[in-house]
Amino acid sequence: MDEFIVYILYSEKFKKTYTGFTSNLIERFKSHNFLETKGYTPKYRPWQVIYIEFFNSKSEAMKREKYLKTGVGREFIKNLISKI
Repeated sequence: MDEFIVYILYSEKFKKTYTGFTSNLIERFKSHNFLETKGYTPKYRPWQVIYIEFFNSKSEAMKREKYLKTGVGREFIKNLISKI
């Protein structure tokens, strides 16, 4: 059975966050920190993983990722960062 992970990355250097989901966190993290050349994440390296949640289905993970990108979700993330 596949497992899906919702993750939050934080760039301390730029005070930025990134929320996403994947079925392979290690490969995805490598891609955010080293491999990608275009888009949002290469601009704000280095990233650290500050939060993860596990899900049994892709649709559950997508729903949670979408929620974390709402106002309420962003407050949750802000709260997480304040504890770092």
